Amino acid sequence: MSNETSERTEKKVAETGPAETKVAFIGLGHMGGPMAANLVAAGYPVTGFDVVPAALVAAAAAGVVVADSSAAAATGADVIVTMLPAGKHVFAAFEGEGSGGGLLAAAKPGALFLECSTIAVEDARTAHEMVVASGHRGLDAPVSGGVVGAEAGTLTFMVGGSEDDFAAAGPLFEVMGKRIVLCGGPGAGQAAKVCNNMILGVSMIAVSEAFVLGEKLGLTHQALYDVAANASGQCWALTTNCPVPGPVPASPANRAYQPGFAGALMAKDLGLAVEALNATGVDAVMGRSAEEIYREFALDGGAGTDFSAIINSIRAASDRAGAD
Repeated sequence: MSNETSERTEKKVAETGPAETKVAFIGLGHMGGPMAANLVAAGYPVTGFDVVPAALVAAAAAGVVVADSSAAAATGADVIVTMLPAGKHVFAAFEGEGSGGGLLAAAKPGALFLECSTIAVEDARTAHEMVVASGHRGLDAPVSGGVVGAEAGTLTFMVGGSEDDFAAAGPLFEVMGKRIVLCGGPGAGQAAKVCNNMILGVSMIAVSEAFVLGEKLGLTHQALYDVAANASGQCWALTTNCPVPGPVPASPANRAYQPGFAGALMAKDLGLAVEALNATGVDAVMGRSAEEIYREFALDGGAGTDFSAIINSIRAASDRAGAD
């Protein structure tokens, strides 16, 4: 793309008002739906698509114009946001099937792609190459904050790409998120996401094990929380997503572990972390152990519950060990 085209695109997205920036949003599920709704509420005209009919109904109720295909949603858009399950779904959406083509062919020249899915680092780099080769601009921009953050517009965006494209996307990120960090070049956003979620998975297991140990030692949940939340054990898994009901009223433990971030997603993200560990040769005992624990948890009925429900698996295994 020429410098002149690049400058026109950046000005279009970053300097005009929301009403003049047409957005296509592909993937309107638990995360994408609220993100698209927030863009609509901020004045952006959003056209969206999802393969799940219920997601389309919910998006339409929030003011999203529903298209009959992803390519149709992308036609004429200045910005294309994708929030899809895995790299293969991103590639399929980009390339399309049959005569209809995909997002890359449908988008007008110089469109800005914001790839917000959580996918492998190498897949993110490949996706960026596809975008640029098709005459567009792109950022990988996975998020953290769960459904609650998507609904509240307080997500953290971990972004990989150029500074110019990052600046162009800034107004949209600010609508959907609270903290936006440019982590480096293409793929760096996914790299930061995989590292962050490895920390999260390991810390939730550690917090859960500590609460089960506390139960066995006669501590109340509140007593342990009051100490750890104000001492060196303090962490997000404890103070925001506490795995036991009571100490943090807003945590999923108080809602029968209805997911803010599902066990299946944690298992998926830790799987991506292990892929990265294998590719780089990093010796990460805790990260690999966490992946095994959450993979078994997801397969054993925990996929649809919040990832903090791992405490129930730890408690059950501890009870069985005590009975032997």
